[in-house]
Amino acid sequence: MTNVVVLNGPNLGRLGTRQPDVYGTTTYESLVQSLHSWGEDRGMSVEVRQTDDEETLAMWLTEAARARVHVVLNAAAFTHYSRAVAEACAKVHASGVVLVEVHISNPHARERFRHTSVVSGVATGVISGFGTDSYRLALEAVAARTPQ
Repeated sequence: MTNVVVLNGPNLGRLGTRQPDVYGTTTYESLVQSLHSWGEDRGMSVEVRQTDDEETLAMWLTEAARARVHVVLNAAAFTHYSRAVAEACAKVHASGVVLVEVHISNPHARERFRHTSVVSGVATGVISGFGTDSYRLALEAVAARTPQ
């Protein structure tokens, strides 16, 4: 069974209530349930975590690199400026596992500061703009790149 950790950064715990015009009305709890279901459908064990703390997110990424666990990452605001998260993502990349950067909205269709990602350069790929389906597509990408 393929192990995947889905890591979510700041404010994602507020899905469904925070800017529903941008992020949709799906709640975080509903997203977590969907991720488990989508993973199960693909023969994956999916663990989902969320933090508003940069240090915690970097630590989780480092743990994933050490354990060689595939990562789906929505670093949220940390995507645009966190060198700590970028360095931890580089560790994941160097470990040889899949790292998919995910965004619910399309950052390139939003404010200019969102056009820069410090994660993309070490990610296996980037999926954005498909709402919470971006996560489903990320799990499909992991499944396509890992032996079953």
